[in-house]
Amino acid sequence: MEDYPRNQLELERWFATEEACRDYLFGLRWPDGFRCPRCGRSRVWPVRKLLFQCVSCGYQASVTAGTIFQDTRKPLRLWFRMAWWLTGQKTGASALGLQQSLGLGSYTTAWTWLHKLRRAMVRPGRDRLSGKLEVDETYVTCSSGTVRCQGKTRKALVVIAVEERGKGIGRIRMKAIDNASAKTLREFITETIQPGSVIHTDGCDGYAWLAGSGYYHDATVMDGRQAELAVRLLPRVHLVAALLKRWLLGTHQGAVSYRYLDYYLDEFTFRFNRRGSRHRGKLFYRLLQQAVAIDPVPHKEITR
Repeated sequence: MEDYPRNQLELERWFATEEACRDYLFGLRWPDGFRCPRCGRSRVWPVRKLLFQCVSCGYQASVTAGTIFQDTRKPLRLWFRMAWWLTGQKTGASALGLQQSLGLGSYTTAWTWLHKLRRAMVRPGRDRLSGKLEVDETYVTCSSGTVRCQGKTRKALVVIAVEERGKGIGRIRMKAIDNASAKTLREFITETIQPGSVIHTDGCDGYAWLAGSGYYHDATVMDGRQAELAVRLLPRVHLVAALLKRWLLGTHQGAVSYRYLDYYLDEFTFRFNRRGSRHRGKLFYRLLQQAVAIDPVPHKEITR
């Protein structure tokens, strides 16, 4: 059963102690009761205050081991407040905003924590998109990295897939890519979209392989004089592209390195796909649920 605070007052009341935070993470990580990560058995002995020891194999585990919270030196209460703040920012979150909101002494700490949580915004084993979709590429501005240059502006190529929901938009996926070759686009589509789906694209050669590959391909070929019609022929994907660019420029002032672009795309996707959630707490719940389902992300791995 999904259980989460509905407002700031409930957040402060629910998670006033470290023990309350650990209990909440325990329920998210093992909703059906503890299972030993090594042998899968359920019987454990408590060891001191933070550890569980498996009766069968003797393996010792904690609620934070093997998650993004592993080896943290900061209180879980602070992590919870950061997750609440992050999911409550409708226009996205910046490291400077987080530092100022939580009174963190270091910008680097705020930046690192945000990147840890951005990695938790992709649910392991998430379902692929399905039904009728639009797929296209767009260029976004990056502050640095090995990307295509147009004049003095550095641009990165991003491929976007958008589900059609009548006249509206369903779920989305996006990824930074090096080029629009058939090999690159095939990797993205097969990883992202369920076979049997109908995929509407422009006439780019990189999508020609779709015919007879398990997908239904609806291609609209446009010459140079018709390029301006793309917005009308693929309206959903172009709307998402416009919102993405506005978000990157508005929230991050375009200061997004190509090296980390995919993680910013993951954050945008996480927010967009949950735009219909009525409660801020639901996003908070989902983020923590996924945070205990992914492997630890050491600082040196983020910055290398």
